[in-house]
Amino acid sequence: MSAKRKPRPFSRVALIGIGLIGSSIARGIKKHKLSHEVAISTRRRTTLNTARKLGLGSSYHLKAAQAVKNADLVILCAPLGANKALAQEIAPHLKPGAIVSDVGSCKESVIKDVGPHLPEGVHLVPAHPIAGTEHSGPEAGFAALFEDRWCVLTPADGIDAKAVKAVEGFWRKLGSRVEIMDAAHHDQVLAITSHLPHLISYTIVDTATDLERDLQKEVVRYSAGGFREFTRIAASDPTMWRDVFLSNRDAVLEILGRFTEDLTALQRAIRRGDGELLHDRFTRTRAIRREVIDAKQAGTEPWRNRR
Repeated sequence: MSAKRKPRPFSRVALIGIGLIGSSIARGIKKHKLSHEVAISTRRRTTLNTARKLGLGSSYHLKAAQAVKNADLVILCAPLGANKALAQEIAPHLKPGAIVSDVGSCKESVIKDVGPHLPEGVHLVPAHPIAGTEHSGPEAGFAALFEDRWCVLTPADGIDAKAVKAVEGFWRKLGSRVEIMDAAHHDQVLAITSHLPHLISYTIVDTATDLERDLQKEVVRYSAGGFREFTRIAASDPTMWRDVFLSNRDAVLEILGRFTEDLTALQRAIRRGDGELLHDRFTRTRAIRREVIDAKQAGTEPWRNRR
């Protein structure tokens, strides 16, 4: 008789998508022994083969429907624009009591695109681990990615409390600090803390590509810390960020409008030589940086460079 397997929080976890976040989850599951099986699904055979070579899962599938069979936790790790089609594909194959979650940067769109397609008795607990790098693909993941980072859960009213508790426990075991938040509020917060900075970075780097060739070479050659950081952010996955802006367009447009007004005010101050206003704004923003460091969200920890 074979020895009994030691109990783990989940019997089978299905990861639909295996990029930076999905592969980091897979590594974290293995490190912290959170599931007996990890089923991995992605539509690209080359990506699936890479995941297999890295030993990220226990089974590998080109069809998401195959991966979710008998899974008690399914995590959607694909771009937001794929969620509706994925939900429709996996819905008939989900077992009663299964939990469906995700890792997307917009939460209202997940509730709208995924929730209506799930069968009765399946629980949707959207999640957003606020962690990442500019790198993508299964090779880019590492188990420490979520350590001491926030993961926000946005379950809709009436979602089974045990399911929410299970997802909360899962992320805590991966090292995250967990917060439960209203989905609309989450999207407003992320519009300014993440989405707007990415939009600005893409714009600044794109502006540099339109410069005269000689000037463009010098911009690249003499990149100082500010521009270098913009290029790091702008190197993020373009498909993912396209979907983020389309999924959270209302909140992003609102914040972008406010930002445009503030930028115009600074432009006016520079034109008029109003050093007092400039100094006041820069002093206020410097204080915010100190708060970010004190909250341990500055991204300067040694493990951030670990692969």
